[in-house]
Amino acid sequence: MSNQSMIYYDVMDTPVGDLTILATDEGILRVDYGRFEELHSFYHTWTKKHLLRSSFTHQPEHEYVKQAAKELHEYFARERETFTLPLICYGTPFQKSVWRALIEHIPLGETKSYKDIAMALQASQSVRAVGGAINKNPFSIVVPCHRVIGSNGKLVGYAGGLDRKRQLLELESYRQRMKVKG
Repeated sequence: MSNQSMIYYDVMDTPVGDLTILATDEGILRVDYGRFEELHSFYHTWTKKHLLRSSFTHQPEHEYVKQAAKELHEYFARERETFTLPLICYGTPFQKSVWRALIEHIPLGETKSYKDIAMALQASQSVRAVGGAINKNPFSIVVPCHRVIGSNGKLVGYAGGLDRKRQLLELESYRQRMKVKG
């Protein structure tokens, strides 16, 4: 990616609140809870760190922004179980491996503990590091960190808040029950 990046964004209304989608011509950079205006300062700092210089433009019709909005709408309408978005991941190799594990090891309608994810990565002593990587997940909902629970089965830590986590898990468990009945 060049030193000057054009970043396209849109804000979509969802059953769990506003989501801001950031994309470049290469793919999706972030999906975050909140409106762009609320997140602008964070985005400025984040893009300065990862992309050096960036310009933001509201572009709901950009190919990847539009695809992300479409797939998220399908997810909330109970028409999509997995995402096919091209994700551009900025993080450490360990963080990227955790995010990949969330996608690969926790199917819709299921939950896993932080320890389960650490074990899947063959890093059983790294439960706290797994939690730290999950906390840095730049792709809310798309990379399903909401499916990670405490080893005691309780809902713990979620950047979007525990109410949103509960709503997402209820949406997904309903979808799972419908598949079993069908």
